[in-house]
Formats: sequence, structure tokens, C-alpha cells
Amino acid sequence: MQRPCDFEERWKHLASLSDEELKERFWQLARDIVRPLYDLAYTHTSPSIERSVLLRMGFSSLEAQSIVSAAEKRGLLGKGAGHLVLALAKARGIDYLQAGKQLASGNGWDEVAGLFGGEVSS
Repeated sequence: MQRPCDFEERWKHLASLSDEELKERFWQLARDIVRPLYDLAYTHTSPSIERSVLLRMGFSSLEAQSIVSAAEKRGLLGKGAGHLVLALAKARGIDYLQAGKQLASGNGWDEVAGLFGGEVSS
């Protein structure tokens, strides 16, 4: 079965657009298509994603697991584990690797919870 060629009919609404207008229309449609995926990614994460981020920041797998578990326990995982580490580093004026190691050892969680409005419990 061969589909009839109806290109001339289907593109009539685009015929009057300039190349620049076509380009803008293309990018607007692309943004519209991707927006639900972007929104989902922006509002959802998982422990494995957050561990992956920490591994790429230079933490060991054990450190990453400890940070993610503690963040999840305190309801802070949605803030991003790497973000939590960076926020503590900035608040304390220290290197982010040092801040992450402190969090991995259980220190600094009350401060991080205070920064992000999470549950303050050890």
C-alpha cells in the first residue's frame, strides 16, 4: 500500500513563513515536545541517580551511598545530593570534597537540614 503524496496540502499553513520563522517554529515545537520530560526530570530523582552524581563529583561509592541514604532519610533527596554537599561546603567555607566526607561520616546534617528546611534528626 502506497501513501498518496499530500505534502503540498499539508504544508500550506507553513508556506508563507520565512526561513527564520520556520526555524523559530521548529524550535518552539521541539521545546513543547521536550517540556514534559524536562519537567519530570526536574521534579523527580532516585537514589541511583544521586549516587551517580556524587560518584562523578569524586566521592567513593561508600561515601556516595552514605550521603544518599542520609539525605533520603531526612527527606532531602529531592534537593539533589550534590547540591546538598555544595551548600554545606559554601556554608562552612570548605572544599566540597571535605564537606561530602563530613556528611558521609554523619556530620553536618542538622546544618544542611536547616539550609533546606528538611527534617532535623540524626
